[in-house]
Amino acid sequence: MRNLPPLNSLKAFEASGRHLNFRIAAEELGVTQGAVAQQVRALEALLKVKLFRRHARGLELSDEGRRYLPPIRRAFDMIAEASENLAPKDVVATISSTPSFATRWLVPRLGAFAKDHPEVRLRLDASNALSNFQSDGVDVAIRQGKPPFGPGLTAEPLFASELIAVCHPELAIGKTPISSPGDLLNHVLLEDAHGQWPLFLESALGGGQISDMRTMNFSQTSLAIDAAVARQGVALTIRAFVEEDLASNRLCQPFPFSVTAEEGYFVVAPREPRNARVVSVLRRWLVEQT
Repeated sequence: MRNLPPLNSLKAFEASGRHLNFRIAAEELGVTQGAVAQQVRALEALLKVKLFRRHARGLELSDEGRRYLPPIRRAFDMIAEASENLAPKDVVATISSTPSFATRWLVPRLGAFAKDHPEVRLRLDASNALSNFQSDGVDVAIRQGKPPFGPGLTAEPLFASELIAVCHPELAIGKTPISSPGDLLNHVLLEDAHGQWPLFLESALGGGQISDMRTMNFSQTSLAIDAAVARQGVALTIRAFVEEDLASNRLCQPFPFSVTAEEGYFVVAPREPRNARVVSVLRRWLVEQT
């Protein structure tokens, strides 16, 4: 008989490890944040190790947690894939991307793909961890960087990383209006994990003084954008992530200056994929969306 930890505790750990956030894990699992934290503590007590380091800003995997998470994720993926494969008429395809790319660009378009390709069931693996095409069962990945991404992989350009400053329209015309890059120093700058504000300001101000920059830090780009919508400050983001927000006037670009980062977005897939037809359909569809 296998001596396995409780399934709910493993699910809570796996979701928390992917998001590094008990609240987001709880929303995904449909339970309370307290329930997720309690399940993780129970698992730590059972294993007699600390899987996370708790900080005021969020979670960090311990050394033991980093070793434990990948095989647990693979186990859940294998269970999911085995269950999905029971439907022989369907083809299951997995797309890997970061949570911010999934939330801000990919998810709003998935309904159109399902309508055009009902024979393909998509599985979205949204994680900041770099997925492995072999062990994680990924068919296509969206990656930001510069090719080549590795031996045996192909990379097709999706779009450039054009960085723009965005804020709520009321902030742009408020008591301290924003009409040029220099006005940004009068506002809170919403910083994500990429840390591109210094590069943007140095380019915009011609190497001017930026030591007075006030920032609020977020672990994900999507969170910084949400904060901008909530009038918390000015976010620096890729234009493609906020096109709908700009069109609906939830956000505005207070001045036209932009910077194109060296690392663009690419559709990455194995040269010899498991299902060449489905990968071809996915790649073509993703490129068409741009």
